[in-house]
Amino acid sequence: MNDVIEPQPSANIRALYDQLMDLRHKIVAAELETLDGFGVAAGVKPELTNLAHYLALRRYDLRGLQRAMMWRGLSSLGRLEGRVLPTLNAVLNAVAAIQATDCPYPAPSEAEFFAGEAMLSAATDALFGPPPAHRRGRIMVTLPSEAATEPGFVLDLAQRGMDIARINCAHDDSQAWRAMADNVRAAGAILGRRLAVLMDIAGPKIRTGAVRLAEKKGKLHTGDAFRLVAEGEPHTDHSVKFCAAVSLPEMVNRLSVGDRVLYDDGKLEGVVESTVAGEAIVRVTKAKANGANLKPEKGINLPDTALGLSPLTAKDERDLTTVISCADIIGYSFVSRPQDLDILEEALSRHEATGRRLGLIAKIETPEAVKNLPALIARASGRRAFGVMIARGDLAAEIGFERLAEMQEEILWICEAASTPAIWATQVLENLVSTGVPSRGEMTDAAMAARAECVMLNKGPAIGTAVELLDRLLARMDGHLHKKTAMLRELRSW
Repeated sequence: MNDVIEPQPSANIRALYDQLMDLRHKIVAAELETLDGFGVAAGVKPELTNLAHYLALRRYDLRGLQRAMMWRGLSSLGRLEGRVLPTLNAVLNAVAAIQATDCPYPAPSEAEFFAGEAMLSAATDALFGPPPAHRRGRIMVTLPSEAATEPGFVLDLAQRGMDIARINCAHDDSQAWRAMADNVRAAGAILGRRLAVLMDIAGPKIRTGAVRLAEKKGKLHTGDAFRLVAEGEPHTDHSVKFCAAVSLPEMVNRLSVGDRVLYDDGKLEGVVESTVAGEAIVRVTKAKANGANLKPEKGINLPDTALGLSPLTAKDERDLTTVISCADIIGYSFVSRPQDLDILEEALSRHEATGRRLGLIAKIETPEAVKNLPALIARASGRRAFGVMIARGDLAAEIGFERLAEMQEEILWICEAASTPAIWATQVLENLVSTGVPSRGEMTDAAMAARAECVMLNKGPAIGTAVELLDRLLARMDGHLHKKTAMLRELRSW
């Protein structure tokens, strides 16, 4: 349970000053222990020092203290992610002035107060390249297979606003990836601007393989059962009419009765009912009202099952040769612990033949990764340009849909505190990309994505239209919102 800092009676400005001073002392006192846990010396990396201060601050419930400050025209501390001590120092000096006393800590200069913003901007430029003139956020687009053979398709995306092209190494092959990257470079040359290439190595993503249905076009509903097989052809019987092989056979043997199984980003959920060697029967507990199709190449999440898998697979290791030669940034899936970053660094050192330094994106997809996010950022610090992707599909499946909104906010806050660029990903403008017509909810979601440094769109028939719309939307939102700060440009609606 976090400590609650309650304000003293509203008339007592001295008590408010003392509470703020006590809070500052506690935050500074916790700094060395946190930095030592990161393996970082004090005073060496200002972004990690600020992160340590932010983590200490967020151990307290400050809501009462905030209200006591707000009505006096003081900062509510609600936007201090990138500037913890500068904000506290500024507030302490303001309170000291109100009561006509001296503050032992100097008030920050403008440059000192906004230093965290400047560090985040520099880190974002180092990772993605400079932003377009009309917006702060970047647009990333997952390229479809046709991007390998149709350079005009890639050029069109770039003309509409794409800044970063994502190549998903779970699909296609190295020849196609090279062709895609070449087409991106060519588009950038035509337009006279840098287009970054992110290559997302596949990682140990579990997907369905071959599928067998007892009834043609049959759908799974709540109460139905389906079988997962580790080896051999999928098979059905009179009691289990749906069966699928999996891309990671050993996972089937690690399932236990009662473990949850989520299919296709949580569109269907079931519980393991029984297991035998190489097989598991899963009973569906949740499904769409009209049922769910069991198809190949759909993701499986196992939030209750300890798989003990390395995030770097043998396939990933083979793919690194192509990634190193083609990409500007590498996307690293299923990162959970700081040691996982060491595994990738060791692999890159074995493969990397040139001096070109790849940027790195850690995809946050599991509860363990969320818990270890500060340590992951600290371990990556100084090695190479680094950012975090909020991979909302797998993350929602792992932590539960109702907690996703809360977690994506916390990830944004931690990243800002550490001056680390964040990518808002998964199902952004999904209806628009798929059908050409957006839903109302996804437009709001895309607008809120403007708080991240980059927004990712997935492939689909209307991807060009979605890029154009997002380009305009992000530019407009820059006039209203910068991270958590409301920007009060003039309003023209009334």
